[in-house]
Amino acid sequence: MSYERRTADFRARIAAGEKIEATDWMPDEYRQAALKFIEMHANSEIMGALPEREWIPRAPSLRRKMSLTAKVQDEVGHGHMLYRVAEDLGKSREAMIDDLIHGRTKFHNVFHYPTRTWGDVAVIGYLIDGAALVTQRALLDCSYAPYVRVLRRICAEESLHQRHGEDLVLELCSGTAAQRALFQEAVERWWDPLMAFFGPPSQPDKDVLLHWGLKVKTNEQLRFEFLSTYVPKLWDLGIRVPDDDLGYDPETGEWRWTEPDWDEFWQVVKGHGPMTETRLALRRWMQETNGWVREVMAEPTRAIA
Repeated sequence: MSYERRTADFRARIAAGEKIEATDWMPDEYRQAALKFIEMHANSEIMGALPEREWIPRAPSLRRKMSLTAKVQDEVGHGHMLYRVAEDLGKSREAMIDDLIHGRTKFHNVFHYPTRTWGDVAVIGYLIDGAALVTQRALLDCSYAPYVRVLRRICAEESLHQRHGEDLVLELCSGTAAQRALFQEAVERWWDPLMAFFGPPSQPDKDVLLHWGLKVKTNEQLRFEFLSTYVPKLWDLGIRVPDDDLGYDPETGEWRWTEPDWDEFWQVVKGHGPMTETRLALRRWMQETNGWVREVMAEPTRAIA
């Protein structure tokens, strides 16, 4: 059977709702798209642990230190589960981590920004984890079965993270005027990066991920779901969303919102964000410093002198 015929049959399987396994034949374009997408997700989980990790020593109570530590551990675990899924598509974990720490691959835009206050931790836990949950739940219907299976566990744990973030937000918003102002100020700084989280407007005819069923919703659909879920909650809390044009039009059933600076978005994800090099340098240091652990684990039967 020709490559073209096998590709057409593969497309028909996806169109019929079948899931693709790692051991199945797949077109090169599908394999590369799935690998790149899952690798970026794994990178984002690994790098996404760092903004909150910075606040573990400064958390306001032992309870908050413990809960934040547990969350950071989960995020790193998610990254390594995703690297394992990506490995089956033809790239080793070592190569993926090496490409990440040397800036050759991307991670999500929001993890290139600084966390300046405890209010930032609340924004990450509630709104950014909320945006991630919207995205990841949609991916439960994607065409690559191993990714779907690992996402089921990730989504379950991310739901707990989002509830943790909600608890932080409620604590700040029901506290002192200074605590409420802390969260309000953080929302104002993070809103544009958050709106860029889902990416620029989709072009379905050019989006390889939509073409192969690796994504099943457009960026606009995901952003609409996020706005519909979280903006009313922010308004109920008395938090001002820093977009004067933001609003829901019941006649069209659509949200109006101000698009962020997409030039800034592309500069950030290409490695020129305000905290990009600092966080990559920390990851490189961790990789080099802890190399002996990997060596010992790779040779479990070697006698320890």
